[in-house]
Amino acid sequence: MDTFKKAKDIASGNLYYIDGLSSIKTAVQLMKEKNVQALIIKKRNAADANGIITVHDIIKGVIIPNKTLDEVSVYEIMTKPVFSIPASLNVKYVPRLMFNYNVRIAPVEENGEYIGIIDYAQFLFTEF
Repeated sequence: MDTFKKAKDIASGNLYYIDGLSSIKTAVQLMKEKNVQALIIKKRNAADANGIITVHDIIKGVIIPNKTLDEVSVYEIMTKPVFSIPASLNVKYVPRLMFNYNVRIAPVEENGEYIGIIDYAQFLFTEF
């Protein structure tokens, strides 16, 4: 019997998708509406990989270079493929895994599907 907390036990269900051709303005509006820090980019076809866009990506790719939210598309600054966390991974290993791969936020994957998302910041409030 497993007695440790798994990644899926702490994952947020606030997982939202956006098309890669959408503007950053649309992405920001969806992030505000849903109160999330990241969106998953929909696959273009079955052989494609999902991408991810975060608030950090928007700041780095749009705000700092002084571009407008309308002139940049999601696919231009997204990260692809998505780095995901196995749902059954012991929670105590998740922060180190995220640190080693330099990701701040990542979806949790179970049986090939994303079931939630973990933000680095939530480890301040997680008991192991």
